Formats: sequence, C-alpha cells, structure tokens
Amino acid sequence: MIHRAASPWPEGWPARLWLLALVMLPLLSLGTPPLFDLDEGAFTSSTTEMFLRGDFLSSYMLGEPRHDKPILIYWLQAASISLFGAGEFGFRLPSALASGLWILATYLFVARVQRREAGLIAAMIIATAAGLSIITRAATADALLHLFLAVSGYATWLWFKESKPVWRYLGFAAMGLGFLTKGPIAVLVPAGTAFLWCLSEKSPGRFFRWALHWRAILLFLAIAAPWFVLQTWIEGPDFLRGFFLKHNLSRFDTPMEGHGGQYFYYLPVLFISLLPHTGLLLSALGQLRVLWENPLLRFGLLWFLLVLTLFSFSGTKLPHYVYYGYGGLVVILADSAMNARNRWLLLLPAVLLFAVLAFAPELLSLALPSLKADDRLLAAGLSDSFDSHYRIATAIFFGVGVALLFTGWRLTTRLHINGLLAGAAVAAFLMPAIGALLQAPVKQAGLIAASLPGRLMMYGINTPSFQTYAGRQVSRGRPSSGDLLLTRESKLPTLPEHETLYRQRGILLLRMR
Repeated sequence: MIHRAASPWPEGWPARLWLLALVMLPLLSLGTPPLFDLDEGAFTSSTTEMFLRGDFLSSYMLGEPRHDKPILIYWLQAASISLFGAGEFGFRLPSALASGLWILATYLFVARVQRREAGLIAAMIIATAAGLSIITRAATADALLHLFLAVSGYATWLWFKESKPVWRYLGFAAMGLGFLTKGPIAVLVPAGTAFLWCLSEKSPGRFFRWALHWRAILLFLAIAAPWFVLQTWIEGPDFLRGFFLKHNLSRFDTPMEGHGGQYFYYLPVLFISLLPHTGLLLSALGQLRVLWENPLLRFGLLWFLLVLTLFSFSGTKLPHYVYYGYGGLVVILADSAMNARNRWLLLLPAVLLFAVLAFAPELLSLALPSLKADDRLLAAGLSDSFDSHYRIATAIFFGVGVALLFTGWRLTTRLHINGLLAGAAVAAFLMPAIGALLQAPVKQAGLIAASLPGRLMMYGINTPSFQTYAGRQVSRGRPSSGDLLLTRESKLPTLPEHETLYRQRGILLLRMR
C-alpha cells in the first residue's frame, strides 16, 4: 500500500544526516582517478578546446566539429574549471552536483508519494548502486541528463495526480534542459511514459491535456531551441544532419563505434549495475501483478520498460543507456524494500559484490592471455594499481557484508550499510585503481607535453584526455619533423626516426626528428 507523508523531509537528525551524506556522496574521491577515455576524455577535451579556440558556442574535439551532444554540459564544465582549475575535480564537479540534486529529487518524490523511509531507500540506491556510482561522478553529460529525466518524470506524475500548473511547467522546463544536455531522449522518455500510463488508465485524453499546453510548449522551446537555432546558423545544415540523423536516429539503426549487442544485452547489465541492491529487483519480479495494479508503481514500471525495450532494439548499445529508466525503477525497488523479508535475497548480492572486488586483480589477470600486445603492456601495472590499501579495504567490506547476514538489525538498516560500503568501495577504491591501471601513463604523457615546444599529435591511439592534460591543441594523424607524438608500442615500426621522451607500459611520447 502507498502511504503519503504529511511532509517529505526526514524526521530526526539521524535520517537528515543520512540524506545529507547520500546527497554529498558523489563528491567522494571526485578528483582522484585520472580521466577515463573515451567518454570523459572526449567531453573534457572538447571543453578544453573551447578555451583554446576562444569559441564557447560550438564544440570541437581534436580539431574536428563534435556534433555528438548539445552544449549545456560543456558550459557547466567550462564554468567549473574556471573556478576550480582544469583538473579531474573541476571537470567532474558539474556531474557530482547534478547527481546530488538527482538523489535529492528522488528522495523528495518517493517520500511524498510513498513514505520517508522509502524515499531514503530510493535515494540510497541512486547514490550507491555500482553502475550509478560511476555515472554520478563521471565528467560526461549523463548525470545531468538523469537529473532532468527524474525531475520531468516525477513532475509529470504529480501533475496527473494533482493537476497543479507548477508541475507541468517544471516537467517541461526539465525536458528543455535535458534536450539541451543530450537531445531528444530527454523528451522521449517522460513523454513516452506519460502516454503509455494514460493508455493503461484508459484515458488517452489526459496525455494530450498534459502535452498540448501552449505555454508549457513555449517554455520548453525557450530553453531548448535558441542554441540549436544559433548553431545551425553558424554551421549550416551539416550540424542538424550530424546531430539528429547521425548521433540520434542512426544509433538506433546501426551499431556506432563498435557498440553493438544482442537483444538481451541489458539483462546482465541490469543485474550487475544495481549491485548490491539486485535482491530488491529479484524481489520485485515476483510481484509484477501487484505492481501493475498500483498506478504509481505501474508508472515506474512503464518508465523502465520503455527504456529497456527502446535500447534493447537499438543498433547501438552502451551499458548506461538502460540507466535512463532507473528513475522509474527505483520507485519500485523502494516499495519492494518496505515489504521484503528474505534477508538472504536482499543481502547476499552485497557479499558477492565485495567478494568480486576483493579478488578483482586475480579476475583481471585471467583475461591477460586474451589481450592484445599493447593491452598486456598496459596491464603490467596491475599489482601496483591494486595496492595493499585496496586489498585491506575490500577484505573489510567483505567481512562486514558477511556479518550483516547474521545480525538482528532491521533489514532496511542493513541495506543502507551495504549501500554505503558499496558506494565507498567503487568510488574510493575500485575507480582509482582502474584509473591508475588504464589512464595514468596517458595522464603523465599529457602533463609532460604541456610545457614542451612542438605540435602535438596522436597516432595509432585514441585517448582524447591527452589533450585535456596537455592543455594544448592535439591533432590526429602521421607526424612531421619536430612534432610531439603520443602513440603505442606497436606503432613504432611504422614511424620514422624519433627520440623517446616518455615510455610507460606501452604508452610513448616521442619527438620526431
């Protein structure tokens, strides 16, 4: 049964402090891991290029127009690094702040329409689920999009239930900002969910009363349209073709950049990304009839199923695409947590997660024989990256997870503890270790190249974070005499005479002679 709290804000200081901790959790270790290629490298190098070009209206990457995403995240990153410097913290801060607001919005909505305790569970899932822990602090557009998807979806539900104009305007404003963040998906998800829910209620007219409101549409256009109009005037129709046709519609027709997959691609992604809270999903799967009969839970279910179906049939598949449906899914999972009684089902996934994290170096070592020669060189830093601090911390987390199986504490309390440990493990230990393993040599090469004369080039390697760390314009292609070149060990036989300035685990910075 759904309960509505008189006020959504937590009662008592323990609950208030816990909510504050969840909202602040995306800031944990924000500046520690190096920037990850390709995604973080692509966004941050484009922001860096804005300063290099003196152009804050158009996005470029490595000297070429980048029509992948709209402008809002670049503007926010540019403002952030102007205040806090062009380091990992500055580039990631907009995503962390957006994630904090996303967590808060999730809590406020679920606490309003269900109960405060369910709101804390929903906020905890967003803040600590393994896949979302990565997205919430990544210097990409996704955390910002999740915020606007959540606000637009939740505001739409509140308009359906209360008919207050403020909810419709808030929802349309969030869709406009989301469109300026990542394009049509920011409208498709909330509008599609609203349409499907109204059909399930046998009241399609309610959808059109919500959607065809001229003032709300004008508000959306006032937010979303000006930059697109200006950018089309600057770059011409090539921009519209590149953004809408190639980077939106074409992603559904064919796999882009090798990111394909089978129709069931997202099922393992779903179970892994929700760890340590996968047990809540398994519990909810046994209650599908109950979910469908409840209007609120059906709204969340349709939201999630729309996204899951849409991207399961998309030609291009990336793990984080399914997360666009998690704003609806967490409403279901929070309700499941309020009614679940099987501690093994709910707590054992955390133990499995901590066990995998504890043995991550050994599991990664098993993959070494199948790697390419360049990647085997990069993996030589495995033992240094997963140091004794990592080993001790993950062993402690595993021990606590096992102990929680047998304590007499409330089940929801144990869920919160597992969530906090999982969020800390991923943010403070796993991501820094993976970053040191994969990205440290590229970062160091970029920092060295920052103060050296000569044109910067990349050849046989695709790591745009090199431009971010160098703070200088980088181009792709074969180098000329006097150029500085970032490349990989396997490309040396194809290059003319050169001097090696930096060499680390297969990543090389060369001076061409």
